[in-house]
Amino acid sequence: MTLQGWILILGFVGILLALTKPVGSWLFALYEGRRTPLHLVLGPVETGFYKLAGIDPTQEQGWRRYALHMLLFNAMLMALTYAVLRLQGVLPGNPQGLPGLPEHLAFNTAVSFTTNTNWQSYGGESTMSNLSQMFGLTIHNFLSAATGIALAFALFRGFARRSATTIGNFWADATRVTLYLLLPICVVYTLFLIASGVPQTLAGTVDIATLEGVKQTLALGPVASQEAIKMLGTNGGGFFNANSAHPFENPTALTNLVQMLSIFVIGFGLTWTFGKAVGNTRQGWAILSAMLVLFLAGVTVTYWQEAAGNPIVHSLGVAGGNMEGKEVRFGIAASALFSVVTTAASCGAVNAMHDSFTALGGMVPLINMQLGEVVIGGVGAGIYGFLLFAILAVFVAGLMVGRTPEYVGKKIESREVKLAVLAIAILPLIILGFTAISAVLPAGLAGPLNKGPHGFTEILYAYTSGVANNGSAFAGLTANTPFYNGLLGVAMWFGRFFIIVPMLAIAGSLAAKKYTPESAGSFPTTGVLWVGLLIGIIAILGGLTFLPSLALGPIADHLAMISGKTF
Repeated sequence: MTLQGWILILGFVGILLALTKPVGSWLFALYEGRRTPLHLVLGPVETGFYKLAGIDPTQEQGWRRYALHMLLFNAMLMALTYAVLRLQGVLPGNPQGLPGLPEHLAFNTAVSFTTNTNWQSYGGESTMSNLSQMFGLTIHNFLSAATGIALAFALFRGFARRSATTIGNFWADATRVTLYLLLPICVVYTLFLIASGVPQTLAGTVDIATLEGVKQTLALGPVASQEAIKMLGTNGGGFFNANSAHPFENPTALTNLVQMLSIFVIGFGLTWTFGKAVGNTRQGWAILSAMLVLFLAGVTVTYWQEAAGNPIVHSLGVAGGNMEGKEVRFGIAASALFSVVTTAASCGAVNAMHDSFTALGGMVPLINMQLGEVVIGGVGAGIYGFLLFAILAVFVAGLMVGRTPEYVGKKIESREVKLAVLAIAILPLIILGFTAISAVLPAGLAGPLNKGPHGFTEILYAYTSGVANNGSAFAGLTANTPFYNGLLGVAMWFGRFFIIVPMLAIAGSLAAKKYTPESAGSFPTTGVLWVGLLIGIIAILGGLTFLPSLALGPIADHLAMISGKTF
């Protein structure tokens, strides 16, 4: 580890902390439905959309109707994307003449982008036409991100409102987030990427000659526009197979830093928005503090392990850190930081191959996802997932002080606790269940390229990434098969919507409750003790649930590495 590396890491966190309140304030304006300076230009667009769709944005919805509209909207988008991918070969915008996708790959990809997972069982430049990238996939990058933020707003209203029967209007929330947050930032972001050397063209390829005189054909396309929302919306699906390790997606150290910042910036801002919504910004800072402790712990372990390198390689006389699978233009520190950022959020973009990390260095991204990606987390999904853990934590605190638990003025009773447990239990149930199936069936065992613990980790990582709606891959699993495309598609759908529905039920239940003011017997939820309890609940639940699988995979892999064994 170097001083320069730590300056990068701490500087990255410092920039985000400085942006937290400004971004949170803008999000709070959208949460309340207030006018912003952009309404002068985009207000008529918003109004026209409501009229065209027959929507009254002032008509609020109860949690069941909010959930129903959200589910129908996403199901229809998924069906549309499936059709586009299957018919790709006969649709325009296909300069390379690429054929339509097989049924199982089209299903997997449609589910993946609908659920904000963006898992890719394909190579983007060799599989997707420009039309499929723009109309089939990029649209989901915007709308799945907008859905996540809208759902966070709904839960915020559950905590903030008193004796209410509604939690907002899904169509109004998603529209405002798209028009006044995601689109404007992405226009500026796209221009920055173009100026940095990222292609933005409808051309399919270009022929060049290298300095040695070798002719090559390079894939091109509308890369910059997809790259912007891919990062800002914590989507992660790369235009190219190498994702953000490709110089056409991430050409410089500056674009690498900006990409990492854009992955986290909305998640940071939403913590402040939550505090403002419940009338106490210290609540938001407490949540962010717990997230940052977990994040910095992960960065420290990953950077330490990657900088230490592989003792097996050292024994061959090659000193230094582990540069396998990393881009020289980024180095170890920036690659380690990117890996933790992208898996702490539900992004999944990668600028290095996690399969090439050391065993413990690769375990941290795995743990980040197994915790439910609540360490900042995806846009919207991170904060509402974290609040589910907060409900459990305050329930435990209530047991300790011997009274009914309360959180931000709302009593947490059995209904909320049961729903929170139901939502959180989906992750281990699907991750461990599907991993076990794949680790014993011939179709599952045909996927990993490695033997022993590392091969097991490749399977475990795939389902963890799918259920957690992250989308990053361990880069050692052949997943483009009917078996893996099918199971991963089901895993992604469960991981997204089987958490959302119980969460919205909690929002509806909390909104109907009266406000309960703090008293001398209330457990404080803004101090160091509360932050420690939050961290403990998250770490213990994740550790107890996934430790056996980690012991079979990355921990066993690490023990083999330090003993000089390979598989």
